[in-house]
Amino acid sequence: MGKVRRDWIQKGIDLYLKRLPGLSVTELRDSSPEKEADSIRAALRADETLIALMEQGECLGSIPFAKRLEQFENERLVFVIGGADGLTAELKLQANWQLSLSPLTFPHELARLMLVEQLFRAQSIVQGRPYHRA
Repeated sequence: MGKVRRDWIQKGIDLYLKRLPGLSVTELRDSSPEKEADSIRAALRADETLIALMEQGECLGSIPFAKRLEQFENERLVFVIGGADGLTAELKLQANWQLSLSPLTFPHELARLMLVEQLFRAQSIVQGRPYHRA
């Protein structure tokens, strides 16, 4: 939800988007959680798997995260980061997976950058590339 307003965050997101062909970011206008949930549901396609990012979600390290993503195989995944007031309970329940990037709370812009970096890291792990050196 919302736009990235900090230039340095947008540059980081753009870097990972170049490294991850096929990944796209859709920005929806932030509003009340109920209106945001309606916008998210309207934007979702029937063939997409919803993953809600939320502080109460499952918190994984990078390698388990990569392995969990592999379980989705060729599904089209949609990661949703809520606005300042978070996601509605109904949308959280609708999600196929509730994920936490960290027990810490981050601005949604920074969470977006962290998510795309972790998606790139997960791809590197799965492909055995040296980006991730654990």
